[in-house]
Amino acid sequence: MTKTILITGATDGIGLLTAKTLTAEGHNVLLHGRSADKLEAAAREVGGNPETYRADLSLLEDVNALVADVRAKHDTLDVLINNAGVLKVPNTQTDSGLDVRFMVNTIAPWALTVGLRPIIQKDGRVVSLSSAAQAPVNIKALRGEQQLGHNEAYAQSKLALTIWSQELAREHPDGPVFVSVNPGSLLATKMVKESYGMAGNDLRIGADILRRAAVSEEFANASGQYYDNDTGRIARPHPAAADRAHVAQLMAAIRELAGT
Repeated sequence: MTKTILITGATDGIGLLTAKTLTAEGHNVLLHGRSADKLEAAAREVGGNPETYRADLSLLEDVNALVADVRAKHDTLDVLINNAGVLKVPNTQTDSGLDVRFMVNTIAPWALTVGLRPIIQKDGRVVSLSSAAQAPVNIKALRGEQQLGHNEAYAQSKLALTIWSQELAREHPDGPVFVSVNPGSLLATKMVKESYGMAGNDLRIGADILRRAAVSEEFANASGQYYDNDTGRIARPHPAAADRAHVAQLMAAIRELAGT
């Protein structure tokens, strides 16, 4: 059955390869990217004349515009894959004073998911890219009131995403499925090359698990779960994800910063 699937960060790396894989299987894939030129090139590579959406996920107004653009063209969406993410960036602060790493990795995908949730089918899925790198969230850093190193901010932003994914699953027991996925450590993405100066592991490792999480029966009952592709199974995220006081404080801050 053909599904309509939006993938953020679909102009290179895991996002692009996942888009190509799902398009080849006959699905209707919507591509998001930050650069118009890269989106055009990605669309050519994916083939089939896919819809493209340009938005800078470090800007909340762009995220809200992306929601509006998708909802203007689609009454329903089967799958949202929150793939876009950053680790090392030249400027760690947005114009509004937030941390870019938290904005792109945590707040933007949350706002996009909440904005699109009304059109996501009950049997649909929201697949959000987490990481093996996870750490308890410094709420002051999330709010842009304290600076963190790149690796610290990345690990905290990915746990924050994992937490909001499990919380949305808790709030929507009848669906859609909300699942967070570590696609595999040190894959051959631009992020890994720029951050660690290494080629990285086969991108197909990540694209395959995202395809499975998006459309296979294997993940039909995985809502609220965290899948660790390094171990090949559902796993427990960092223990802070089970700390209800930490979760409540984090969720309140995310909702406030995203205006949701």
